Amino acid sequence: MPELPEVEALRVFLDENLVGKEIARVLPLAVSVLKTYDPPLTALEGGTVTGVTRHGKFLDIGVGPLHLVTHLARAGWLHWKDSFPATPPRPGKGPLALRTVLTGGDGFDLTEAGTTKRLAVYLVRDPSEVPGIARLGPDPLDDAFDRGAFAALLAGERRQIKGALRDQSLIAGIGNAYSDEILHAAKMSPFKLTASLTDDETTRLHTALQDAVARSSGVAAGKLKAEKRSGLRVHGRAGEPCPVCGDTIREVSFSDSSLQYCPTCQTGGKPLADRRLSKLLK
Repeated sequence: MPELPEVEALRVFLDENLVGKEIARVLPLAVSVLKTYDPPLTALEGGTVTGVTRHGKFLDIGVGPLHLVTHLARAGWLHWKDSFPATPPRPGKGPLALRTVLTGGDGFDLTEAGTTKRLAVYLVRDPSEVPGIARLGPDPLDDAFDRGAFAALLAGERRQIKGALRDQSLIAGIGNAYSDEILHAAKMSPFKLTASLTDDETTRLHTALQDAVARSSGVAAGKLKAEKRSGLRVHGRAGEPCPVCGDTIREVSFSDSSLQYCPTCQTGGKPLADRRLSKLLK
């Protein structure tokens, strides 16, 4: 799933390549992708892109008074194209979900791999109309998100730190992958309770979070996926050796996701209980 670092890098790329250009047409090509109907996508035709912003993991393309907002979900991606075939693509075929063509002939495609379709596109007059944006917590790339602000957010929480980091209403933009990486860098169990954090642990967490969200800065859009995969130290690497200590990376599975961690680095050498595995062994 693209998270804050990748979405921010896409925002920077689009800001450099899209702003000031005129939209010729926007074609929805997957039945599930468009979540709004008023105004229609045709309202964008002839409009000029005025800016590209980001709200957590949402991309927001401003076109006059309208906002074309995208959430890439778990398997979505944006592909820039210098040109497109003369024949329009057939709706419902392959991973292509939406195509935006500029009057100069270039533009971008939104695609989504897999069979579970969650990529979402909204055309609204105000970004706050998009479900999820209004409830977003502070952004880690905001200058105000210092150690003190981070500590104040966690002070009111009474839950496991993994869940707190992933909660978009608490901190915008951090998902499953980067929360695993942050906790590994901070040498902290994903099941540790926020109420038990010491000052030193809070500082380590904040430092690890800031390092994680800054990692895709300057990476070309076409290399973002490869950079993310190569840079992850524990997430998605169950069974591999930890690059820090050499212990075997373990996994805890849930109904729709999983987390990865290093027992030596994060839990004092003790494996965490895998609830799904425990049920199978009964």
